[in-house]
Amino acid sequence: MPENDTNTPLHLIDPQYETPYEIPAKEGIVALLGRVLDYLEKATPVGLVNKQDGCPVKSKSEIDVNTIFAKGDFRITSYEWGVTYAGMLLAGDITGDLRFVEYAQQRLKMIADVASFYLKNPHFLSVDSPVHSVLKPQALDDAGALCAAMIKAEQADLQTGCHPFITNFIEYISKGEYRFADDTLVRNRPYENTLWLDDLFMSVPALAQMAASSGNAKYFDDALKQVILFSQRMFIPEKGLYMHGWTRQMAVHPQFCWGRANGWALMAMLELLSVLPEEHPGFQSVLEQFRAHVYGLVRHQSGSGFWHQLLDRNDSYLETSATSIITFSLARAINKGFIDKFAFAPIALLGWNALSTKINALGQVEGTCVGTGMGFDPAFYYHRPVNVFAAHGYGPVLLAGAEMIRLLETEKFEIVERAILIKKTK
Repeated sequence: MPENDTNTPLHLIDPQYETPYEIPAKEGIVALLGRVLDYLEKATPVGLVNKQDGCPVKSKSEIDVNTIFAKGDFRITSYEWGVTYAGMLLAGDITGDLRFVEYAQQRLKMIADVASFYLKNPHFLSVDSPVHSVLKPQALDDAGALCAAMIKAEQADLQTGCHPFITNFIEYISKGEYRFADDTLVRNRPYENTLWLDDLFMSVPALAQMAASSGNAKYFDDALKQVILFSQRMFIPEKGLYMHGWTRQMAVHPQFCWGRANGWALMAMLELLSVLPEEHPGFQSVLEQFRAHVYGLVRHQSGSGFWHQLLDRNDSYLETSATSIITFSLARAINKGFIDKFAFAPIALLGWNALSTKINALGQVEGTCVGTGMGFDPAFYYHRPVNVFAAHGYGPVLLAGAEMIRLLETEKFEIVERAILIKKTK
């Protein structure tokens, strides 16, 4: 007899989901994060070599103009790796596994030790030196994310020796980067006087962490100013999303809502809210902007749990790094009490379940868009390649997994008539 409404509870038929639809186990998340750690330990070795013959540089006395970091799959002084260090520190804090912390500590200490050598021996420093961007940052990409991670390591008392370079990075962010007259941080590519949404993340978290660690409120003021000024020009209220780029000389501003850049903006506001005192006069305005962005983003999550490369264009591909950053931000905002847990926790869980399918057997993160400049046509974004060596995927996955563990420890979930919900408290 065929199933019908009179002989079968049709609402209990098992759906055919594209990605797992389940309450994730903390042990499973820990295992996935450990797999990523195992891969990255091999893929980013600690050490120096001579670039001409590949021989190890065993002491500071052997450092010269030919010295480089031991070659691996990723650049350990990049902004992407600043996010990775932050992810490792958070994963270590939440799981209690010191291997995550040691990963960040060892590499940050190596960077600081080598940079200290070049400070004392500037005649060896060249553009090919492994820490040239640390000593002479030329863009917010060089400074912001790595600076924020260094401050977090310093706050954790990891003894990395990074303090002089934190100061150098903050000096660049505060005084070295080009700004409009109203202090908005600006780039001069691809056109003069262009705002990149990415730059909220390349500046605000470092400024916020510096304010919190130093007690100097001027850094909070600058961070708040960037959120307000970028949002005035780039936020699209009817969509609840940001455009990727804004150029002063354009009479109109094309609205390409690139996923990863929107993720960076969301996480930048969250980093600020996480350390800004609630009684600060700017706290509520940032929280309102953060919530407006959250409301826009959750409207565009796909049924598989991922977000799209162009968030509001469902025929663009599903992208991992944006999904990771948004998932982390939602989970942390719930854990901090910034957004409604009943409304948004299932969305965060769905995001993590999707991400769990993108960590392969080697610990590599799949489906991440490669480094991306700014375009003003859809084809540019639709056809950016994805690659397991796109460094942007690793830190956000560590952050998302770690914060998801905290959410699962804080809240209890249940499946009611096939839907994942937070258990109601009596």
